[in-house]
Amino acid sequence: MSWTTPADLRAQVQRLWDRGDLLRAAVSNAISRPLRLSLKAPNAADLSDRFEAVRDWVRAVADTPHVRIDWREWNHRVQGTQRLPAAAWLDTLQDALAFIGKARQAQRFEALWQQTAAAQPALLAWLPRRPLQALDLADRWERLLAVVVWLQAHPRPGVYLRQFDVSGVDSKFIEAHRGVLTELLDVALPPEVVEPAAIGVGQFARRFGFLDKPIRIRFRLLDPVLPSLPGCEGLSDITLDAVSFAALALPVERVFITENETNFLAFPEAARAIVVFGAGYGWEPLARAAWLHRCRLHYWGDIDTHGFAILDQLRGYFPHAASFLMDRETLLAHRSHWGEEPEPARHDLPRLRPEETAVYDDLRFDRLQPRLRLEQERVGFGWLRAQLRSRL
Repeated sequence: MSWTTPADLRAQVQRLWDRGDLLRAAVSNAISRPLRLSLKAPNAADLSDRFEAVRDWVRAVADTPHVRIDWREWNHRVQGTQRLPAAAWLDTLQDALAFIGKARQAQRFEALWQQTAAAQPALLAWLPRRPLQALDLADRWERLLAVVVWLQAHPRPGVYLRQFDVSGVDSKFIEAHRGVLTELLDVALPPEVVEPAAIGVGQFARRFGFLDKPIRIRFRLLDPVLPSLPGCEGLSDITLDAVSFAALALPVERVFITENETNFLAFPEAARAIVVFGAGYGWEPLARAAWLHRCRLHYWGDIDTHGFAILDQLRGYFPHAASFLMDRETLLAHRSHWGEEPEPARHDLPRLRPEETAVYDDLRFDRLQPRLRLEQERVGFGWLRAQLRSRL
């Protein structure tokens, strides 16, 4: 039976709620009223073949609370004159909300709207875009507004989030709500106090002028004749904050980057070279080091789709960077160490070179083995030494 049931009518209204349309309608004219619902009714053949079922359906639809029914009469050749539902309507927004049990939630959203209109009218533009999210945040909304008010009074404050001092709000609250706060602050703050290049929750502090925990870069001197840093005499494994790393003036020509700590620690000596431990902090901190752009960069990652995706990202900052031990020869020479990549990437990588693209395509299209992966730490140490001698 394909006739519209009361549950179907309710599902239509629920979809309007799930899209946020009913909440938007609570504070605007987002939905025209009365609201007509889609109704599929029995036809003449149904009256002949399933008359009792039709009568039960008519009774169920007619008894649906909050729904107004338009009727029409049918003159059926067998059953005579019959009165059937022709259209279903919800006359008011309150009827629609009551029909799906959301009246109280809508009242709460209206209260949020009034609170925002009084405290931060600029944010009224945000509420209709994210009505369900706003409703979910209702118990935290006052604290979110307090953050907005504080930053309006202290633009680009130059303090750590831990130093944020507003009653009921601590740094953990801000960190947990960086996504929504970014959207709210982008609306509420003047553009000149927002750093547009700082994108994503990880750059919330930088975007709005807070101090951020310094990123630390770890590297090893691979040439024993390289001069050591003051206070680090005799040490080859050094960690600096990104600003200090950018200020270095090391007399090096080559820089190797590896994501694996064991490879980083065991990397062989190489003339006028260092190795950097990637450690997942991204490439932007490295890109701030002007001296690094004058070096020959070699990236050593896993031979899998994500390894090549990381290489592609690196070239967005260092177009001259070369891959290292991510070639077909290395892959085929270590067949006994092949593993499986859990969730391979499939998208195009425009910054790869032709020989890298060929290997990447073999991986993403499963030409050698489904989900093929060769982790960098499985490459033989002898192979590493031999490739260093022959290639560099």
